[in-house]
Amino acid sequence: MRKTDTWQDNREIISELKQKDSHFASIFDEHTMLDQQINQLEKDTVKHASREDEIEQMKRRKLHLKDEIYQIIDKNKLQSQA
Repeated sequence: MRKTDTWQDNREIISELKQKDSHFASIFDEHTMLDQQINQLEKDTVKHASREDEIEQMKRRKLHLKDEIYQIIDKNKLQSQA
């Protein structure tokens, strides 16, 4: 997979994986939820300042999930090409 691939570039395979792979669906949904929570917390400067460590942990978890999501996408692409 190219380093510049995005969710949009992979939307068909993501949709397919969310339907047939419950683990993929779960981690994709968790990634989406974390993204929304992080965005909300970062917009609220009071909460952001008091929860900076928590936000950083959330970002690390989100990045880990993103890596796992792309590994599954790559694996699925290779299997479909074989």
